[in-house]
Amino acid sequence: MESGTVDPPWLRPATPEDGQFLRAVYAATRADELALVPWSDEQKRTFTDMQFDAQDADYRRNYPDAQYSIIEMQGEPAGRLYVDRSEKEIRIIDIALLPEHRRTGIGTKLLRELQDEARMAAKVLTIHVEKFNPALRLYHRLGFQQIEDEGVYLLLEWK
Repeated sequence: MESGTVDPPWLRPATPEDGQFLRAVYAATRADELALVPWSDEQKRTFTDMQFDAQDADYRRNYPDAQYSIIEMQGEPAGRLYVDRSEKEIRIIDIALLPEHRRTGIGTKLLRELQDEARMAAKVLTIHVEKFNPALRLYHRLGFQQIEDEGVYLLLEWK
């Protein structure tokens, strides 16, 4: 589906009541790699819950003023978008969609909206991406350029 034909996503602030949903989004981002591990579903859930808690604490410690949002499509939660805005930069801390909402144009639309915001504010737009994340192709297609290689992660920038 082209990004111009997707129903517009709606962002709302994440609340404590979204905890289970946010854990499910995080678990979905790790599903492919955990499929290779001989753990039970319960062990995988325990692991992803622990990893989510660590990631969430790290994000909130390093980006206390960020906007932590739930992406909704047609009134249903579809993913998360975390964005930090500073004087010269808009940092996409995290963007993740449940598998059934990937490759529908939602992510492209949200990223283009952030590009428009950055352009209007004369700021750079940045994101860290794992080197093997399939979304890396999307970021390159939208004009993001690699500015740092940080081992597992690449720092991308759009001007």
